[in-house]
Amino acid sequence: MVAPQQSSMQNKLLALLPAADYDQVAADLKYVGLPRGTSIAEAGKPIEYVYFLTSGIGSIVATTPEGHRAEAGVFGFDGYVPTTAVTGAEISSHDVGIQLEGDGYRMDYVSFRGWMEQNRNLSKVMIRSIEAFSVQLAYTAVSNAIHDVNERLARWLLMCHDRVTGNEIALTHDFISLMLAVRRPSVTTSLHILEGNGFIRAERGIITIRNRAALEEFAHDAYGKPEQEYRRLMKDLF
Repeated sequence: MVAPQQSSMQNKLLALLPAADYDQVAADLKYVGLPRGTSIAEAGKPIEYVYFLTSGIGSIVATTPEGHRAEAGVFGFDGYVPTTAVTGAEISSHDVGIQLEGDGYRMDYVSFRGWMEQNRNLSKVMIRSIEAFSVQLAYTAVSNAIHDVNERLARWLLMCHDRVTGNEIALTHDFISLMLAVRRPSVTTSLHILEGNGFIRAERGIITIRNRAALEEFAHDAYGKPEQEYRRLMKDLF
């Protein structure tokens, strides 16, 4: 399946391109289904494809030399991965995988690099995107250092909610504990706190956002700045 008309493209970056530029690069986009657990890139291995999600959620995961793992960043239809590809690097710096089933379009690495050099507008969008993503990564580091696990969980749920349609998010306690780099019992306790406040409903494998505004207020300054920067950076590009 080839890429759709731009008017129906769900990936925000591809949708931002001027029509003539989109038509150029669309020929190299191939549709892919992305089940949960799909590996998009592996740390230390060559990048084969660049992915533009149209639904679903993925994670960039950092791993220490001793094998400790934690999520560094989250992405969905707002971006592209692996972000390393924008620099011309051929080797992925991190593990990149799908955590919530979705779909999207992929472009082989060589074609992506060719378009980055030939198409100034595509390059502009990709560079703005990586800047926005770097803000998210920085705030993740800050949040991990200064916010308690309840606020961090609220932030992370809001970030996931931003990248799905509807209010249900298919997430397990084990996955959340990996993403927040905390023990599973801590996740369970925090979910109970958020649920007790009426912000969410937590069932087996499904979290439903019940009161988005209250959840944002609870997260305090853990959430909001990266989202604001994304909107600023992507505004009035052309």
